[in-house]
Amino acid sequence: MFKDLDPLLHSQLRLAVMSLLLGVEEADFVYLKAQTGATSGNLSVQIDKLNEAGYIQVTKTFQGKMPRTVCKITAKGVNAFDNYVKNLKTYIK
Repeated sequence: MFKDLDPLLHSQLRLAVMSLLLGVEEADFVYLKAQTGATSGNLSVQIDKLNEAGYIQVTKTFQGKMPRTVCKITAKGVNAFDNYVKNLKTYIK
């Protein structure tokens, strides 16, 4: 009756990052940090986990001398998020 929940998305911070990325074309690290209230270190680790899973694409560049990390949700990430929400609904009914 109950569907398995994706353990990667069941983390509050990773779920928040995915939710934010669904609503924008892309978001940089500074924006995600401000929106989630996460520490830089924790956010960096969670972004790496989502990237390794193929749920997001991470691009690192420089803007002048400052590093810039930009994240974008992938089709695999959208599908995983949709399935997570669908499966979560089986617990709510």
